[in-house]
Amino acid sequence: MSHKRKICIITGTRAEYGLLYWLMKEVELDKELELQLIVTGMHLSPEFGLTYEVIEKDFKINKKIEMLLSSDTSVGITKSMGLAQISFSEAYEDLKPDILVVLGDRYEIFSAVSAAMIARIPIAHLHGGEATEGAFDESIRHSITKMSHIHFTATEEYRARVVQLGEQPERVFNVGGMGMENIQRLELLSKEEFEKSINFKLNQKNILVTFHSVTLEKSTARKQFQNLLNVIDELENTNIIFTKANSDSDGRIINQMIDEYVTKNPIKSVCFTSLGQMRYLSALQYVDAIVGNSSSGLGEAPSFNIGTINIGDRQKGRLMADSVINCKPIKLSINEAFEKLSSQEFLSVLETVKNPYEKGGMAASKIIVGIIKNISLENIIKKSFYDLEGISQSG
Repeated sequence: MSHKRKICIITGTRAEYGLLYWLMKEVELDKELELQLIVTGMHLSPEFGLTYEVIEKDFKINKKIEMLLSSDTSVGITKSMGLAQISFSEAYEDLKPDILVVLGDRYEIFSAVSAAMIARIPIAHLHGGEATEGAFDESIRHSITKMSHIHFTATEEYRARVVQLGEQPERVFNVGGMGMENIQRLELLSKEEFEKSINFKLNQKNILVTFHSVTLEKSTARKQFQNLLNVIDELENTNIIFTKANSDSDGRIINQMIDEYVTKNPIKSVCFTSLGQMRYLSALQYVDAIVGNSSSGLGEAPSFNIGTINIGDRQKGRLMADSVINCKPIKLSINEAFEKLSSQEFLSVLETVKNPYEKGGMAASKIIVGIIKNISLENIIKKSFYDLEGISQSG
């Protein structure tokens, strides 16, 4: 019997699990592949909702790698990364995967990938080549690109950037955004089902708020988020659904402020550690806008023809549809964004908005599985730097 190719997929956050879900399903269904699943980071943290329990309903988890310390200072995060790197090296020794598949740019994935590189495991990276100037994710993402061997990007522009980083063009594939597949393949909830699932009645107008700390700005999370809360509080006939922040620096401060706000305003607001893909995407059918600085406001929201109020620099540098209103994290600017959101001119823009991450054609997960199943792994570890034309080869 021929050896099944072992595909090891790592997930550390609820959002990324949602993006990897169909890929994991496709790997699991393929007779020539064996899915190995490693769960780490926020999934294992009681504070962030122990989301590994949700994953266990859908998949067998091969390894749980505890790494989060209770502090979100830079020392705490760095220690978490060190802890993760040690544990990942032991997990790989045990699982012996043929290919490691990772998505994105978070610090736990950096630890996972650097350990895999030393273990000489071929790495496939999803969503590389993107630019985000407001987070240290930017450097992590490009570093992961340089440690990876096969690349799947969300747009043609991002594909070009990965090639510009010196990766061989024949190993860089534009498959479209991973979030698109959930929109196409999930049967979303009706308005009644959705309200019942969150135990909350929607209003005339509704907004979904997700605000993460901006990792490259010193301690501005409290101030920025307070500015947003002050504006939201004055909106008329508007209900608010909050989803909580990631375990970044200052993530806990934001989550505490959300709890306090919802306790004071239980009629018009509700909060969740994690809505999960089904409820999150269902919500996008019934809200008027996504507000905050989450990448889903860029990736998924345009497909539902709703507005996005994107606050501050966290997503600066990413491709944005015409449905995205950018504003500064100050009260005046956020107020102006809400005024634009309800203007006739903007509402007519929403009717015809195109999502830059929608590629059309075959589902991303099916394309990826086809490639990771058939690509030759012989000599894949040894990479040569791909120089763009016009760069002098001579010393």
